[in-house]
Order: sequence, then C-alpha cells, then structure tokens
Amino acid sequence: MSSLIEKAAQRLEQLRQAGVDLGPAAEPLASVRAAQPASPAVPARPVPVSKWVQLDLSALAACGFVTPNAPRAAIADQFRVIKRPLLDNAMGKGASVVLNGNLIMVTSAMPGEGKSFTAINLALSMAMELDSTVLLVDADVARPSLTKTLGLPAGPGLLDLLIDESIDMAQALLRTNVDKLTLLPSGTPHPRATELLASDAMTALVEEMGRRYADRVIVFDSPPLLLTTEARVLATHMGQIVVVVQAEKTLQSQVQHALSTIEACPVKMVLLNQARGGDQDAYSYGYGYGFGYGQSASQAAASNVPVSSPP
Repeated sequence: MSSLIEKAAQRLEQLRQAGVDLGPAAEPLASVRAAQPASPAVPARPVPVSKWVQLDLSALAACGFVTPNAPRAAIADQFRVIKRPLLDNAMGKGASVVLNGNLIMVTSAMPGEGKSFTAINLALSMAMELDSTVLLVDADVARPSLTKTLGLPAGPGLLDLLIDESIDMAQALLRTNVDKLTLLPSGTPHPRATELLASDAMTALVEEMGRRYADRVIVFDSPPLLLTTEARVLATHMGQIVVVVQAEKTLQSQVQHALSTIEACPVKMVLLNQARGGDQDAYSYGYGYGFGYGQSASQAAASNVPVSSPP
C-alpha cells in the first residue's frame, strides 16, 4: 500500500513540475504521504563490556606476591630475571622466532609444587612492563585457585565460554586495578570440566585468544602434567611452557616424565621452587631456572641455575 502511495505522489510531483494544474484533488494524497510513519530504527546491539575488579594489593604483597609500587624485594628481582626471556620470545625479540610465543603455560609435574603462585607472580611482574599487557587464565579447571587467591567475585569464565557460544569473551574477562593485567577465571564449575579442557572448543578458544590478542601475553595456569592428560593437550597450543618443580619433593623421574610429554613445545623453562640458597643456611623460597629449546627432557631437567631469596 505504502509503495503505491509513494509512486502516486512521485507522479503528481512530476506533473506539477511539468506545469499541469492538478487542483485540490491531489491534496489528500499529499496529506496521506506526509502522514506515513517513519520506519522504526533498528536498536544497536550493546557492545559487551568487561567487569572491573579491585585486587587487594596489600594483602597480596603480605602473601609474597609481586605488586606494583611495593618496596624492592628479592622475589620481585627473581621474577624480573625469569620473565625477561619469556617476554623477548613473546614479542619476537628472541634469538629466533617462536610460534605462538605470546601463549605461555605454567604447569608442574604434580600438584602442590607452586605453579599457581608462579603463574600469578609472573603475570603481575609482566604487567609492570611499559610495553606489554597480560591476560592471566585459570585453566586448572579441576582445582581452580585464581578466584580464591585473588578474591574475585563469582561469575562466568573459561568453562562458560567453552559451553555457551553466545557468551562473548569480554563478558568473562575481568579488568583490574593493576593497569595492564586482565583476568579470566575458570568460571562456573562443571562435572566434565577436565574433558572440556581437552575439547575442540578449547582448541578454538585458545586459537581465538592468540589471534584477538596478538599484542598481549597470555599466561595459562594449567593442571599438572602427570595428573591428567588435559594439560598435555593444552601444551600443544603453547609457544612457551614453564614447569615448576618443588625442591626436595619432586622425584627426578617425575620431572623427566613430565618434560617428555611436552617435547613438541619449542621453548621450555624449568623453575626450581623453594630451593636452598647457595650461601644461606635457611631453607628459602627461591627459584632455579633453565631453558630447553627443543632439547631432551634429561637435558632440560639438568639445566637449573639456583636463584634464591630470603624466607
């Protein structure tokens, strides 16, 4: 109906311009045309916005975590040493180009070796850099610790992204008061959480993270390598892997077995947690570190260099 009215009104306008006197009979048609309602505007789809959370930096510092503006401490210096080669590889400044170098997995052979503590400290230390931003992902979905340790609110996270494709990644991310640090919690508990980590959806999500945040370092707190197979699947997507080993606890055979499961990863670092300081009498928190670039498990396990700090 409206199209017929429009055509009639256009024809009348053409006749008027040609000098034809149409008289008052054409006025009702013009009025009908003017009265046609405008097409309703299509509402714009709201852009998902990440939530903002306040980390208690004082409480974190009291628990031994690296925090911005804290007095200089030995553990902060240790993580400056540890992060530098990782950042160089992530930004393409290393001796050779590392594929997916901005994807870094922190894991261990067995539970309780300090991998989550290391992952959080590594992310915090990297976030203090002037030229890089960091996304810390809690991928230890069977035993998540990021939410509890950092005091985060319950909400969607990694598992929710794997289950529900309608959730945008921005809805699950948490921006923090550490300017360049963003968090992705493990999300809503799920009875098949470990299987989800090894699913095709996880593969697609990791690849999307690498593409979407090519200029960002993404640190994954992963399950232990010898506890489940999911960590090994996740490792296949990583450019760099940090394996945390607790001194005087983890067997050398366990370390070698764990490293053998990630031989395909181009860069592997071994961190010796709670190592005795070289000249210190006290048993201290410290880190030994070593690199493996495609080397064998036994060579990587033997490449630790002691770096210790006061207890």
